[in-house]
Amino acid sequence: MANEREEVRRLREAIEAFTAIEDDAACAAAVSAALRDWPELHAELRQLRQDRVNALRERDRRTWPEIAEIIGGITPERAQQIGKGLRGKKRPDPVKPRKKPAEDDPPA
Repeated sequence: MANEREEVRRLREAIEAFTAIEDDAACAAAVSAALRDWPELHAELRQLRQDRVNALRERDRRTWPEIAEIIGGITPERAQQIGKGLRGKKRPDPVKPRKKPAEDDPPA
């Protein structure tokens, strides 16, 4: 990860610091404390990214393909969704098989 941004590198170092805690109980407690705060931190990061994407679009007049390339690893459509504050689905909803009506069930 030679060309990794400084901020990402520092975040990885912070995670490595948890790994370096030798006492299992202390490590579990420290990681749990960080994870309790993660939803708020995650939301802050998403909002920051959305604000910056919108600045690129509005102030700098960048196109969605240009913004997607800047972010890396996403499509222009996903870049536009980020600008709108839409979150992607992690996995599709499971398809539930239809239940066949029983012979003695009354029609609906």
